Amino acid sequence: MDMLEMNVERVPKIELMGFVSYGTPWIHFFRNTDEHVLYVIKSGELHMREEGREYVLRRGDMLLLEPGLDHEGTNKAVCDYYFFHFRHSGLTPTPRVIDPAELARSYVLDDDDGRGQVPLHYFPKHCTISDKNSFQQLMRAMNELLLLYRRKHYNRGVTALRFSEFLIELSREYLLGVLQNEGGKGSKAITKVHALLDYIQQHYTEKLTSTEIQAELEANYDYLNRVFKEYTGETIMRYANKIRIQHAQELIRATPMSFGEIGYLVGLEDPYHFSKVFKQYVGLSPMQYYKKVREM
Repeated sequence: MDMLEMNVERVPKIELMGFVSYGTPWIHFFRNTDEHVLYVIKSGELHMREEGREYVLRRGDMLLLEPGLDHEGTNKAVCDYYFFHFRHSGLTPTPRVIDPAELARSYVLDDDDGRGQVPLHYFPKHCTISDKNSFQQLMRAMNELLLLYRRKHYNRGVTALRFSEFLIELSREYLLGVLQNEGGKGSKAITKVHALLDYIQQHYTEKLTSTEIQAELEANYDYLNRVFKEYTGETIMRYANKIRIQHAQELIRATPMSFGEIGYLVGLEDPYHFSKVFKQYVGLSPMQYYKKVREM
């Protein structure tokens, strides 16, 4: 599977986007452009060749054409599709061969905050969204992007940000799909762990309970806790506290809020408990950490 590395700190520049509906058979013209072009197929077929490699694109298919390469149609067909012409200096072919399944595992389980590293996502050159609900969500996203693009010119920056978000989400969905379709040992457990990581990030400010987690993930809590620790090295609740303390550190560094306010915002309302948990993870009390970062 061909993949492209995407530096998500860089925002694409949208040059052109739109929707095309060909009710009579049509063949794409020859072109070599200095832009990326993304095709998203709604219905019908689009027959394309890029640098001698042929693709037959159907409902739910996406193809990302790269700048500087010849591409052209190969056969006439009826087709409805969305197209996006854009420039992205941080979107390049991967310099190495990548196993999508291994990449998916590392992506799903990676909780590194990425400081000091280039934040990369991996985008498939060609993929298919076959799930009915996912396809409907994709079409809604396409329509929303197109409506935003067609409004006032000052919305172009917002459109670029939304498009960047779409690329990241597509990368995420693709990698999760790789794991689910792989069906090998542990693939189900890894997808559960990923869902748990997402759930904790969204709800760490609340009181997390085993009952709520079981209901949300539709699985026994003991099983979830066991596989979560197997893949992350942390129990669910310990990991939740780790996330809370990471956010508390950010607030101490960046705001003048009191420790009581910070503890409340990260889901550790009791000041004594907040201080105790903070020291467990950081090795310093909140006050000691505050003094340390102010001296830097």
